[in-house]
Amino acid sequence: MRARNIFVGAAFALLAGGMAHSAVAQDIKIGEINSYSLLPAFTEPYRKGWQLAVEEINAAGGINGKKLVVISKDDGGKPADAQTAANELVSSEGVAMLAGTFLSNIGLAVSDFANQKKVFFLAAEPLTDAITWSKGNKYTFRLRPSNYMQAAMLVEAASKLPAKRWATIAPNYEYGQSAVAVFKKLMSEKRPDIQWVDEQWPPQGKIDAGPVVQAVAAANPEAILNVTFGADLVKLVREGNTRGLFKGREVVSFLTGEPEYLDPLKDETPEGWIVTGYPWYSIKTPEHDAFLKAYQAKYNDYPRLGSIVGYQTIKSAAAILAKAGSTDPEKLIAAAEGLSMPSPFGEITFRKIDHQSTLGAYVGKTALKDGKGVMVDSSYKKGADYLPSDAEVDKLRPKD
Repeated sequence: MRARNIFVGAAFALLAGGMAHSAVAQDIKIGEINSYSLLPAFTEPYRKGWQLAVEEINAAGGINGKKLVVISKDDGGKPADAQTAANELVSSEGVAMLAGTFLSNIGLAVSDFANQKKVFFLAAEPLTDAITWSKGNKYTFRLRPSNYMQAAMLVEAASKLPAKRWATIAPNYEYGQSAVAVFKKLMSEKRPDIQWVDEQWPPQGKIDAGPVVQAVAAANPEAILNVTFGADLVKLVREGNTRGLFKGREVVSFLTGEPEYLDPLKDETPEGWIVTGYPWYSIKTPEHDAFLKAYQAKYNDYPRLGSIVGYQTIKSAAAILAKAGSTDPEKLIAAAEGLSMPSPFGEITFRKIDHQSTLGAYVGKTALKDGKGVMVDSSYKKGADYLPSDAEVDKLRPKD
């Protein structure tokens, strides 16, 4: 009798274990990588965004009836650590795809890993044009509007300024180099009369703002292109305000209208800069209203641009997985190419030709309101309207 009970107990244990394994097997896992410890101003709202998306997806029945699970890792702002994290997520966690990354050099490192290991990768934030063009590959897709797209949006306004003498300030790594190169190219095409009189390349996250401001002032430009962000931007603005660098000069600035970068400036926010950003308080569309309501209900806080990026990254990943009906990378690629879906900014499409999404950005000007920086006179620029022709993309992107 005792032997029979042991046998029955063992059988039940095996059955329970099998049921648990079966339940786990029904989960679809996404491996997410980002620079959480290095850039919390952006990545914390980003994490909240993707967590809201996961909650909404699973509440609506998951992905074809399977629960979505996101396994997240911090790359610490180091490309090698990001590749190690990617390897662990694929080999140990068995994720269906990789997603995320912030810095452009890290996005390129994970993209290279994805290409070598034949793993689907949805880059969330990296803005370098290389990720979809010169170093593009069949396994990598990108959500955010690229440097080219944002530069084209800014040039549309900047080219109408009377200024002829321009200086640039940008962090000395892939993102900054790429942003300056494409802005100068597009601006010079529209305004051949422009002179580029100075370039400053402070190290990312370690700007010594005094000498940078002094050098730019010495070149006596009529306008400045700024590509710094985060803590570097705060230091640059403070030093520039103190020394009068921006007085009487036009400034065009990537990303500065994003709340995560405007908020720390407080009443030091310079007014009248032409910027890309996210004026969440003035967007009146049904899609954004629904997102804003859900985000504020969950977090009792307003969203940042990172919130939108995190949210839409996982929503996009889920749409790709649902259409593919499989976790096979080749089927995910086939499903993603040309796929359209809703977003808080309206419908977006992942282009087949270069795997770039058509998510757009808001362009406006900085202003002070109640002692806080805001974006005014803003309008949404659809990403599809600011991309080069298919013939040009064919020349820029290597064949798979």
